[in-house]
Amino acid sequence: MHDQFDVSLEDAELLREVELTTNLIIAASESDERLSTEEIDEILGVSPLPSPRTGD
Repeated sequence: MHDQFDVSLEDAELLREVELTTNLIIAASESDERLSTEEIDEILGVSPLPSPRTGD
């Protein structure tokens, strides 16, 4: 008999998203303060956008 709750996660993008979310939850729970945007970016492995040029 098939168990409807026996679901295997085989979607690589979904697994990566779950991992990133888990990392954020762990970091937030270990911090006494709110995480800064820079800290969140570091946890997610993203680079900040370059500042817009002025005077062009």
